[in-house]
Amino acid sequence: MGYRHTVRVRYGECDMQSVVFNAHYLAYCDDAIDTWFRTTLAADGGMDHLGFDFMVKRVELTWHRPLVFGETADLDCSISRWGRASFDVQVDASCAGEERFTATLTYVSVVPKENVPTPVPERVRTLLDA
Repeated sequence: MGYRHTVRVRYGECDMQSVVFNAHYLAYCDDAIDTWFRTTLAADGGMDHLGFDFMVKRVELTWHRPLVFGETADLDCSISRWGRASFDVQVDASCAGEERFTATLTYVSVVPKENVPTPVPERVRTLLDA
């Protein structure tokens, strides 16, 4: 399954070409994934309680068409790969049903507050796959 996060493009996120500045696409992804994980894992006491935190290792982002000021984009997030201590999140962004960008973010599971790689807890896998 997955999670849908909606963002509205604000004026300050646009560049001189009147489209969203490149770095903001990753900020949208970060906000969507963080919100999804915190919402989903909160019922079990949150990420620290589960012994889980995560850090980005790699990002691949493909723009299909820019977002512009005032548009509302839907970011559909899902786990596309599980590894032992890493996993990929796929983000498919659209506006009014039209594809705008696709991102794949590879994360590494880490021990909270220590930032040491650790296997993804089974409970985290179960909750995010539900």
